Parts: sequence; C-alpha cells; structure tokens
Amino acid sequence: MTTYDDRASLTDLTTTAERVRRSVESVIEGKPEVVRLSLTVLLAEGHLLIEDVPGVGKTMLAKALARSVDCTVRRIQFTPDLLPSDITGVSIYDQQRRDFEFKPGAIFAQIVIGDEINRASPKTQSALLESMEERQVTIDGQTYELPSPFMVVATQNPVEMEGTYPLPEAQRDRFMARVSIGYPSADAEFQMLDVHGAASPLDDLQPVAHAHDILKLIDAVRTVHVADAIRRYAVELVSATRTHPDLRLGASPRATLHLLRAAKASAALSGRDYALPDDVQALAVAVLAHRLLPTAQAQLNRRTSEQVVRDILQRTSVPTAEGRTVQPGAAAAYGAQQPGVRRL
Repeated sequence: MTTYDDRASLTDLTTTAERVRRSVESVIEGKPEVVRLSLTVLLAEGHLLIEDVPGVGKTMLAKALARSVDCTVRRIQFTPDLLPSDITGVSIYDQQRRDFEFKPGAIFAQIVIGDEINRASPKTQSALLESMEERQVTIDGQTYELPSPFMVVATQNPVEMEGTYPLPEAQRDRFMARVSIGYPSADAEFQMLDVHGAASPLDDLQPVAHAHDILKLIDAVRTVHVADAIRRYAVELVSATRTHPDLRLGASPRATLHLLRAAKASAALSGRDYALPDDVQALAVAVLAHRLLPTAQAQLNRRTSEQVVRDILQRTSVPTAEGRTVQPGAAAAYGAQQPGVRRL
C-alpha cells in the first residue's frame, strides 16, 4: 500500500524533474521525448548511450543534463591513445611517504560523459565494465566505491566507422537505453539559430537540483508498484527476442531488469505510483534494441533491431487490470479505471 510519505515523494519527484526537464530543453530544442528518456534513465539508476550522426547535439545533451544537476561531472574524450588508467586511476609511489598513493581517474564522478566512446581501444573500453555494473573500481587489489548517484552518458557516431572500435556486447548490455536525437524540425532549427547564434546556452545553465535531491527521487522511484502481470509481460517481451528468427542474439536477463526499472521511473515521472503496460511498451525499443544482434539474412533484408522489437510488441498480448490479456495496442485498458494523472 502506498503511504502518504510515498505520495509526497512522488509529488516532489515530478516537481524537481520538471525543473530539470525545462533546464535541459532550454538547450536542446524540439526534442522533449529525448530529454524525458534521459531523465528516466537517470532516475532508474541506469546509463545512457546517445548514438547519432555528427552535429545533432549528442554531447550538448549530455552536458546540459550534467549541468542541470549540482553534482560532480567529468568529461572523457575517448581517443585511440587513451589508457585504462586514465579512466580508473593509478597508484603512484610517494617518495616522501615511501608508499603508494592512489590517484582517482575520471570515472570518480557522479555524472561521467564519455564522448565518442567507440574511438578508444577495446582494452580501454573494458575499464568501464566494473564501474557501470557494480559502481566500484578495483585497482591493485583495492576496491574503491564510486559516488552516488552515478551515471555514464556516452556518445558515439554510427556512420563514421573508420578508426573506431565497435562496443562489445557486454558493454552495450550495461547501457540501460540507447537514444538517437535525430535532426530537428525546421521551426526548432530556426529557433536554434537565434538561441545558439550569439553564445552557447550552456554558458548560462545553472543547476536546478542537487545530488541529494536526485538520490531522494531515486528512492521514490523504487516505491513504484509493478503488478505481477506487468512483470510477466516484460519477461515475455524479452524472452521473445531470444527465439525470434531475425535475431542471432536476444536480450539478457539484465535487459528485463532494466526495462522494469525504466518503466517504474517513467511511471513516477507521470505522477503515478504504479506502472502500466504503456510504460513498458514506450521504453521497449530504447531499452532492448541496442542489445540485439540481427542475423545475416535479416541484415540483407535491411531488418533493424528496432523493427524486430516493434514486431514483438505487436505480437505480444497485453495484460489488463483484471488479469486478462488483450490484443496488442490496448495497453491503455489496464489503467482505464485509474484516476487522471499529470504527465511531464
């Protein structure tokens, strides 16, 4: 049962998230769904992969999100000569103390921006694996905890493949969601010329939330209720990727967990203390597609992972509030008897 304190926390969540959303959208015009997904990943304790063509604002989105929250931020420019120790840190011998002293690397921040992550070697990319999954770093047998909240926002360019190293499946699976910003509309691009023409709006961006506020919001997201029928629905969606004929690698159990966490965060951003099948459906492509590997035949037929996930959504029955299942596309029936809520 939801308590009064839980409801108050969700009210605070929508208020604080609205401030962060407005702050980020003052820099990224015309992309409200991308900003909302970024907030969803932050509150779900996940990591975000921004993949798109050059010049659409990938790094600017990451910087705007980081500057909107008053927490420690480090930016890593991934290059072929970047070493793992540049990310995790290194132990240096102190001659005065006659002992080794650990110098933390760039990963020791609450929001880490990894720019062009696929330009570093696989050895350097693997330095992020432990920190992204376990939120800790082990150097010379010593384990160091990372600060909370902790989020990696990485960018990569999918079209300029020369001199790049594709992310291994183990690392792609650690990103909760992948988002593509896309080109702005003509009106948004015209407005961008006015806003960005004289100076970068990032220069005037001030924090609108503190790190401890984000921690409270994360705790509030954890209280969101998810019915067994919706949990089963998420499992069925992920399981379908493992048997689909167009895929040679389906989604992992970690993907199921990420999908459920993201659905809870999306429900909280909508002002609800319960998740709907709509939340799962809306996030399925962003959470699952980047983890899937199409077969060679599917690639020849130009079938993308996103198309496969949408196909699975169309074929999987949707649960209702009464515990029955209905045909795909009727997810709203689950919340038909629920009171109206405010959505960011």
